[in-house]
Amino acid sequence: MNGADRPLELDFLRAVFESVGAGLFITDTSGRLTASNPWADRLLDRDTERMLGQDLHDLLHRQADGRTIPRDECRVLSVLTNGSPAEGSDEFYLRADGTTVPIIWAATPLVRKGKVEGAVIVFHDFSLHRRAVDQQATHLVALEELTERLTIVAEISAVLSSTLDVPKMLYRLVRLLVPELGDWAAVDLRTHPQADDMRRIAVHCEDPGAEDDGGTLLGPLPPLTETPSASVLARVMRGGRPLRLDAEDLTPQAPLAPAHRDLFDRLGGHSAVVVPLSTTRQVFGVLTVARSGARPPCTEADLLVLADIGRRAGLVLDNAQLFDQQRQLAETMQRQLLTPLPQVDHLQMAARYQPAESAAEIGGDWYDAFLLADGVTTMVIGDVVGHDLKAAAHMAEVRNMLRALAWDRQEPPSLIMSRLDEAMTHTSDAPMATAVFARIEGQEGGPWQLHWVNAGHPPPLLVTHDGQARYLEAGHGPLLGMASALHMGLGWPDARERLPARSTLLLYTDGLVESRTRPIDRGLAQLRRHAAELAHRDVDDFCDELLARMEPSGDDVALLALRIPEWGEGRDGGPPPRQHSPSPAAPNRAAPGSQVEDSEVRDTS
Repeated sequence: MNGADRPLELDFLRAVFESVGAGLFITDTSGRLTASNPWADRLLDRDTERMLGQDLHDLLHRQADGRTIPRDECRVLSVLTNGSPAEGSDEFYLRADGTTVPIIWAATPLVRKGKVEGAVIVFHDFSLHRRAVDQQATHLVALEELTERLTIVAEISAVLSSTLDVPKMLYRLVRLLVPELGDWAAVDLRTHPQADDMRRIAVHCEDPGAEDDGGTLLGPLPPLTETPSASVLARVMRGGRPLRLDAEDLTPQAPLAPAHRDLFDRLGGHSAVVVPLSTTRQVFGVLTVARSGARPPCTEADLLVLADIGRRAGLVLDNAQLFDQQRQLAETMQRQLLTPLPQVDHLQMAARYQPAESAAEIGGDWYDAFLLADGVTTMVIGDVVGHDLKAAAHMAEVRNMLRALAWDRQEPPSLIMSRLDEAMTHTSDAPMATAVFARIEGQEGGPWQLHWVNAGHPPPLLVTHDGQARYLEAGHGPLLGMASALHMGLGWPDARERLPARSTLLLYTDGLVESRTRPIDRGLAQLRRHAAELAHRDVDDFCDELLARMEPSGDDVALLALRIPEWGEGRDGGPPPRQHSPSPAAPNRAAPGSQVEDSEVRDTS
């Protein structure tokens, strides 16, 4: 290149230096600024003349908050010592107004004849990118928090829908809330709908040392009418809106109800949120979630999550209340329909009814026993298809039709069952049903025999006094309500079986031997084994122990047992046996939740 071209080259380089869209600095080997372009001046709001000659690091390099940085940590000037290019995006330069600007930069050493004579630094304002990154990070944190809350809500929804056992459900709830949303949590409920009496159902604390104390906090609370009108418990129960408690509310002078005062005195805490467990119809109780130590109070987002949990819990409590009401109604209805057993000389009877665990599964099972005009004792066990109030109503309808037909006709069981099937088909909307209808026939003092038919029901079980047990498989016919006898020519064959002295005849419904976890074949085998082992027990203990050993679950269960006396009892010349009218008998050693009917024969000779 000749001399005439050199000024043109220098002019071109100067134009590039001054107009490039980035800040440009040139330093000498000591790090002092020897050149700065206009773009650098604008980025830092500084004047080139005032910067030239000053040390780049001391003048500009800062931390984000403006504090200085040790010179040996300056990555920009490191190119002067090691002769290698460097770049970064974590540094900040100081503006003239004292604020800092994040920069993205690249530094290259100026090398001449193998010797470093300075450095060129190219940099740009990194604020927009930094803000975008920070905003993205903020969004990610918010998304993670939202995901965590949604996960908690999903887990809580699963817990709330897992059982209708209210105390168990609420205890699981507070365990899920701690420590995710608080350091301790408690649930208080009304003892009855619309009542002012409250009871603490569940308490859980993160502190293991306070957990034992939490157990003593359960139980009755002061009625709402006796608490101060401004207390949080009363305000939430009356107003149905979430409320916050802070440090001022927790001072000894604050109008805090004893219900909450005891919690904070025992478990501690600097703040809490109290949300109603409610529906649009009523408030069932309150959920309190508290925080302690250095943990900050609940945020507005936390409050919204807890309020949503309170609404979900309120819906579950409402459903549980409705189920309980339906259960009580169905159980009361069915118990009223289960008749007292007749009192017949020599014959001992006992019956048990155990309702289903779920209100939705109450309804179809029944037992019956009554005297006919000819002095014969009948025994009936049955099960109408369905598990609800309608099934209970249909059960009563079928039972009453069978009673009327048996009394009026006094025909063999096969004909009675056929007439019942026709009546159900033509005059009733009752669904299909299973049943065993039996007559206990015999002369005074025995022997006795069983005369029966079976309409699709589990077979009767006969247990001798010496512990031999077998199912009576004869007499089987189709289910009732299928019009089988009328349209298909099917019927119910009469069956007879001699009843040994001191033997036990057991009629039962399928809920005793079948469940979701046990097939009916296995249940029948277990029933026969247990019944054989209980052959020497009196008839009441026989029924109670069978229920205890079989542990029926899910469906309702009915049992009807008959104990045959020794043959010849009552034949010593005394008056003939009396047939007593039906009358209720006192409950005797009932299984939990069961109804007991018993009848003993007294020798009148």
